[in-house]
Amino acid sequence: MGDVINLKRFRKRVEREQSSKQAKANRARFGRTKSERDLEKRRAKRARDLLDQHRTDGEDAS
Repeated sequence: MGDVINLKRFRKRVEREQSSKQAKANRARFGRTKSERDLEKRRAKRARDLLDQHRTDGEDAS
């Protein structure tokens, strides 16, 4: 005879494994580290500041 297994435990384990795989995929797809977000903010601010320095009247160019 085979071993007796608890189906409830088995189902929960399978669900946890699938959930962790989905979480890993989501992290790879959407996630960025804090340092990456900060770097992007600094680059955007620098680009915005450089554009502002080149305005002719100091007003919006619209």
